[in-house]
Amino acid sequence: MGRLVGTISRGLRAPIIHKGDDISKFVVKAVIKAVKNDNIQLKDRDIVAITESVVARAQGNYASIDNIAQDVESKYGDETIGVIFPILSRNRFSVCLKGIARRAKKIVLMFSYPSDEVGNHLVDYDLLDEKGVNPWSDILTEREFIEKFGKSFHVFTGVNYIDYYSSIIKEEGTELEVIFANNPTAILKYTDCILNCDIHTRARTKKLLKKAGARIVYGLDDILNKPINGSGYNENYGLLGTNKATDYTIKLFPRDCKAVVNKIQKYLLEETGKHIEVMIFGDGAFKDPVGKIWELADPVVSPGYTDGLKGKPNEIKLKYLADNDLANLKGEDLQNAIKEAIKSKEKNLMGERITQGTTPRRLTDLIGSLCDLTTGSGDKGTPIVLIQGYFDNYIDD
Repeated sequence: MGRLVGTISRGLRAPIIHKGDDISKFVVKAVIKAVKNDNIQLKDRDIVAITESVVARAQGNYASIDNIAQDVESKYGDETIGVIFPILSRNRFSVCLKGIARRAKKIVLMFSYPSDEVGNHLVDYDLLDEKGVNPWSDILTEREFIEKFGKSFHVFTGVNYIDYYSSIIKEEGTELEVIFANNPTAILKYTDCILNCDIHTRARTKKLLKKAGARIVYGLDDILNKPINGSGYNENYGLLGTNKATDYTIKLFPRDCKAVVNKIQKYLLEETGKHIEVMIFGDGAFKDPVGKIWELADPVVSPGYTDGLKGKPNEIKLKYLADNDLANLKGEDLQNAIKEAIKSKEKNLMGERITQGTTPRRLTDLIGSLCDLTTGSGDKGTPIVLIQGYFDNYIDD
């Protein structure tokens, strides 16, 4: 066997990017500098991935609490707003909630339980069983919730999100009522004007609410889906994918991502002579085994990627081959047989037994998760990820 190293993922350090910087030139410059400094040999079908945060920063895609408040007021007037299914995140939702509450008369805040959509828990399943509570049918008031389960503190942050979100709303002078339910239509007992804050289930939630007779229904994706007084916006996702910038501003998900990645790919080809795939990534899609948090709080893992990253892997399971079809072979005979199986595999193996145990997810979701783990979310200073050998397999030397 020749080559002994497969996929390599590197986080590339880069300067802090600012509003108005050319993101395409910024990325290409950082990649070229890194490969020269570390003597990296680029190849066709290497992947350069950029965190969505630096793309949005370069675009200046920011908005204020007052921008949010104005958009919400234009849609709901002085109606009581049912704000349902918020995720439990200071970074993701606290500033948005402040804007939602700023000009509202009253909010009925409805938490899902035992956890939010992405797995942040308010209460353990075992405690639900112990107290005889059915989260799919039981609607609890705040008093009933505390009586049954006590105060709820996040396992990692230590934050009591019920108190924290309540304080944000009350600080804006807005009347508040808190309930807990998982059926979106439960909110209609309190108001028929709804703002659903769920991410990946938002279309179903809207459909169920409208079918049940809700009068006004919007999702976070409908707030700031166009500029308000020159603010940032996202025409596809609105407030979904936002992050806290300051106590009074948010950074929205980046826009025009397809054009950005295509431009970066073009510049890289001009600079290196290599056809490199490019993607923008946000949260990965994986579940923490301790906190049970499903990481994906962004509406998608990748809001933009070049065409070579479309589709899913088409791989055979080497372990399955070695244990079954080729179980009578060893050593070089086994290696040669496996290589031949890879060479002769069909272009579409979906459903074939030889794929059992592979990961047939979309390439962008798999690669985005790798990038999210590589770049980190704190002080590593590596907003760009260079991946090599991702599309290679056992027969590539």
